[in-house]
Amino acid sequence: MTFSTSAKSRLTSHDLNRFPGRSLFDRLARAVCEAGCLPRKELYEAWEVARRVRRLLRGGRVVDVAGGHGLLAQTMLLLDDSSPDAYVVDPAPPSSATKLHESIVSAWPRLAGRVHWTAAPLDAFTFEKGDLIVSSHACGSLTDFVLDSAMHVRARVAVLPCCHDATTSDAGQITGWVDPALAIDLLRAVRRQKHGYTVKTQTIPETITPKNRLLIGEPASH
Repeated sequence: MTFSTSAKSRLTSHDLNRFPGRSLFDRLARAVCEAGCLPRKELYEAWEVARRVRRLLRGGRVVDVAGGHGLLAQTMLLLDDSSPDAYVVDPAPPSSATKLHESIVSAWPRLAGRVHWTAAPLDAFTFEKGDLIVSSHACGSLTDFVLDSAMHVRARVAVLPCCHDATTSDAGQITGWVDPALAIDLLRAVRRQKHGYTVKTQTIPETITPKNRLLIGEPASH
């Protein structure tokens, strides 16, 4: 049977032999398997988003919005240790987030004390100019909240949008040419450019998720 990277089943100790290598990804995957609480799809999404973002954006406090287990935030720190710490902002983080974090810290003790969960409304968090704000599969208008929050303080930002809704996000007047979801993302990118951001548009593998458009923005004067 093919090992699907889009499966929502949890990775457990039974999957350890699938990741035998010494690469950072295999080591991270083994830590996830040991925790036994994370859907397979989330491992691959977090890895593919983080490595693309880190190729372009280094350093800064990482803020993972609606980050759940916080795997994206922790992967960002593993890929670039020059970031001092990371905040996972989620009104209702899963109870198993601690278990996953402990498994990762067991493999990388240098992350101890550097990842913080903020279980509060997203709009109660104070974003800062030096932040690197990320969000993987920010549903619907949550993507707009992340992008606008970053733009308000002139912070760097990366989002993987999903659950597009033309009733809450601007699709403009181009849906006669492209589907509403693409129209929404195109306008999101154009809006960042109009406000002085350098924008990079990429994709992660569609085999992980069909909602695979990655939008990365950095203030041109950064």
